[in-house]
This record gives sequence, C-alpha cells and structure tokens, in this order.
Amino acid sequence: MATQKPVGKAIGGVARASNMTASERKAASKKMVDAKREIAKLPRATHGSTDSPLLVGGAELVCYVLEDGTRLITQGGFLSALGRANKAKGGKGATIVETSVDKTPSFLAANNLKPFISDELQEATTPIAFRTPLGQKAFGYRADLLPKVCNVYLQARDAGAVLASQLHIVKAADTLIRGLAEVGIIALVDEATGYQKDREKDALAKVLEAFVARELQPYMRTFPVDYYQNLFRLRGLKYPPENPKFRPQYFGLLTNDIVYERIAPGLLDGLKKQALKDEKKAHLHRRLTQEVGHPKLREHLASVVTIMKLSENYPDFIGKLNRIHQRFGDTMHLNLEEADRG
Repeated sequence: MATQKPVGKAIGGVARASNMTASERKAASKKMVDAKREIAKLPRATHGSTDSPLLVGGAELVCYVLEDGTRLITQGGFLSALGRANKAKGGKGATIVETSVDKTPSFLAANNLKPFISDELQEATTPIAFRTPLGQKAFGYRADLLPKVCNVYLQARDAGAVLASQLHIVKAADTLIRGLAEVGIIALVDEATGYQKDREKDALAKVLEAFVARELQPYMRTFPVDYYQNLFRLRGLKYPPENPKFRPQYFGLLTNDIVYERIAPGLLDGLKKQALKDEKKAHLHRRLTQEVGHPKLREHLASVVTIMKLSENYPDFIGKLNRIHQRFGDTMHLNLEEADRG
C-alpha cells in the first residue's frame, strides 16, 4: 500500500519533525495535545464563519454567536469597521491584551482617547477566547461594544481631542453610528451568522415550557358561564339549551381560535402534542401550567368576555377581538369559515 505524501502545511511539519531529536518530538507532541485540550475547554461558537461576514459601511465584520447566545465580532472585524488594518500592530493583538495588565485593545489604546473611556467600557473590552465552529481558537469582542467604541471617537472629536492620524477613524465611526444602534447590531449579527432562525426556535421552546405542563393538571372550572352564554348569543343560538351540557361541536374550533391561538405563539400546537400523551381525552386547559398558563388563560378570558358583551354578533365580535388580541403569526390552520375568521 503506497504511503500518502504530505501536502500543504504538512510538508513543513514533516521537515521540522525530521530535524528534531526524539525528546524534542515528544515535547512538541505533548505541547500540541495540551493546546488541543485548552481549545476544547473554550466556549464554542455555534454560528458564524469567515465566509459570511456582516457588511457595514464597506467593512467586513466577521462575527460569531456562542452557545450561550453571546454575539461576538472578531478583533479584526473591529479594526476593519473603524477603517484600520484588520491586524493590530505593535503586539496589541487579542492574545497580548488577554494576558496584559492593561487590557485596553488596540482600537482604544491611544492616550488621547482615555478621558472618554468609562470604567464600564474598559471592563467590557476584555477579549473573549472561543472556539470557532471549525474548532479553531479565536478572540472576539461583544458585538454591542462596537457602537460604544464609535461613540468614544465621536466624543473625542466633539472635544477637539482627535489626532490628525485618527480623522479617518472618526469618519468611519460616524458612518457606523448612523447605521447601527446597540440593539440593532445584535439583530444584524444574528442575521449574518444564521442564528436568527435558531433564536426564534429557542424563544418558542421557552414560551411553551412556561405555558404547557408536562403532566395533566387536575380539573378546575376555568371557562366562565358568561363565555358560553355570550358565544351562544353571538352565534344566534338559544341559551340555555334544552340539555345544559350541550355545546355545538364546532365550539371547540371557535375556542381554539378565540383563546389558544391568541395567548402565546405555538401554544395550541404545544397543547395538542402534550394532549396526545393522555390516555383519555381531556380539556386543553388541563395541560396549562399553574404558574403561567392558567393565570394567562383567566386574564385572556376576562378580556374576551368583555369584548363579547360589547359585540352585536359574531362578525362584530371577531373584528373587535382581532384588533385587541391578534393571533400570533396569524397562521390559521383551523377549519373556520372566512366570516368566523374575520
């Protein structure tokens, strides 16, 4: 079997190894293993790459999102955005800053900027070491730091403290601050890294966790009599019915629309999925949590009944309801007539 020849950087590695003694190769190997272990301990970026930078004002900002949702922009991204070379000069790279006593990064290291750097901002400029999705060690700064750094340069400009060599940075900062806000940069990073979709899924999961109980809750009267009395009236039906327990079958569809589609996003689907675990059919409200779900349901029903009482007929009611309690996402997958949907 032919031995595969090394290519690229591996050629240099083989050459170096051939010039080492056995003990040197062992030490180098141990150093490499230790380095890999250290990298493995770092927080991992789940989204982002050098191939999909955030484009702002002609600058390319390489950004990442960590497992805990922290949004980062690499040091090179900061320098590029501020109109500087994307590599720091004079040993002011993130690795040096991380281990130095004065942790001021290169983009704020000039002495004339110090009066405009608050203690809070100084602390926020500590670089964060992390693992890229490809497993490489990298350094970044929190994304919401960028507009704050821009403001330092703009404050220095307004105070007449800017050096001639910094004028191009001030111009870049002015351009950036017009297009960014401290909240806006988070949304832009999420979009550039692809984290936006996963963030929405995670947010929905947290909502459902708060609202939907894992176990079937004990029965308690939840829907007030006024709810059904007014629903009968708005639908043009006699109330009370001859059989006090009678409810038209389609009332279930109406209630899903009136109530569960409007309390929280994805709630109806979440309740139905959990309800499939029940051995016997049970009311959906018995799948709501006592801490969040039931209080929100009672609050919503109180508002709904008030709107019902102020309505002449069902189309009038659903029109008012749509204005006050919109469906989440307004994605109806129920078999309702158009008039019932409103």
